[in-house]
Amino acid sequence: MSDTTVRPTVLVVDDESGILQTLEILLRSEGFTPVCAHGGRAALDVLAGALPDIVLTDIRMPVVDGVQVLEAARVRDPELPVILMTAQASLQSAMQAVNAGAFYYIQKPFRNDELLAILRRAAEHRQLRTENRHLKQEIARQTRRSAEPPIGANRGWQEVLRLAEAVAPTESTVLLTGESGTGKEVVARYIHALSDRASSTFQTVNCGALPEGLLESELFGHVKGSFTGAVKDAEGLFAAAAGGSFFLDEIGETTPATQVKLLRVLQHREVIPVGATEPRPIDTRIVAATNRDLEAEIQQGRFRQDLFYRLNVIAIHLPPLRERADDILLLADHFLRRAAVQKGVAPKLLSDAAAEAMRAYAWPGNVRELENAIERAMILAPGPVVEAAALPERVLTRAPAPLAEERTIRNPTLELVERAYIFWVLQQEQGNKTRAAEALGIDPSTLHRKLARYEGTK
Repeated sequence: MSDTTVRPTVLVVDDESGILQTLEILLRSEGFTPVCAHGGRAALDVLAGALPDIVLTDIRMPVVDGVQVLEAARVRDPELPVILMTAQASLQSAMQAVNAGAFYYIQKPFRNDELLAILRRAAEHRQLRTENRHLKQEIARQTRRSAEPPIGANRGWQEVLRLAEAVAPTESTVLLTGESGTGKEVVARYIHALSDRASSTFQTVNCGALPEGLLESELFGHVKGSFTGAVKDAEGLFAAAAGGSFFLDEIGETTPATQVKLLRVLQHREVIPVGATEPRPIDTRIVAATNRDLEAEIQQGRFRQDLFYRLNVIAIHLPPLRERADDILLLADHFLRRAAVQKGVAPKLLSDAAAEAMRAYAWPGNVRELENAIERAMILAPGPVVEAAALPERVLTRAPAPLAEERTIRNPTLELVERAYIFWVLQQEQGNKTRAAEALGIDPSTLHRKLARYEGTK
């Protein structure tokens, strides 16, 4: 693109050769670089290549008219200023086009000084937009450099971060999966912080926390009078996230009606506010998350397959904390230090007994449960060391699990035999999971996973 401070490039579109020649001479003499297109079809060919700084087009042309040229320009660059030239007969169409995003319209016949004034305003507008975009990109670069990766040295967690860092600079939709409390929003914010949108807003909504009607209004906005209490127009969160990222948490909780509307957002990058009839374009990067198995939900008819495929462009699965046993104390230390800063006190240390209890616990609530346990311990521990007694009771004591079903089973399943053997080994090792895993010949994380599954089926 040409430097807008020197000779702005203007795509001039008309189906009359005489008008094109006249405008070419005028614009060139006034410091612009005109590129002429004879008719709308030729203009589309120009727009398919290098973009001009400004588009100046007649509105009434055969085959491809000025409104279609406007739409094509907005697809290539929503900020490209388009000026419409119109006769009296097409004035209404020009005004509608301005409402749809045209920069200005000028009525034929027009004075040269009037047209040049509009073009110069458009060039200034373009330059300011370009400078603003460059400034945002520079701020985003600075933000990316200062973005701290979420805590964790576990190999599985490092793979999560590697995928997040790889996808962050793109505009691809990301689907984060994993149990509740594994840190899906933390990873979503990390992706945003590493993206070119880092200097803009990060919006988030929990799709399972709002009833369907309210959720749709929050997401897509509404027009005045669309429902009781809608006393004025309101933009939705998609519009509020313009230029930034939008985190749709627990998207598996949405109803089929909401899923249809979300599909439109992903397909066409536009929303229709509640009560409105015309779509409105949006500019936001979407990151979604769920703790459900969406493929199973599809089989049950509770989630749309086409929406799943639109969301599942880049899928990142977050492992549960029981599979990140080597990260438990790292995270605990991080939460202890953060809590100390928030409370204005010196950081506390975990006693050996407290650390062992935390390593041995399966953490069904994952990182969120660990964070809450640390907050509790900071309050209850009187001195500089967090003793085991300050931890929640469930972390310290586990209900003994039976070796097998109490009822007599003539032909026990292989899983039941495995379960009985695992608990027998645990008893032999006095509950020490590390030694039990060694005796069983399996990884400690595998043992934690099996124990958690057994607890969930008691």
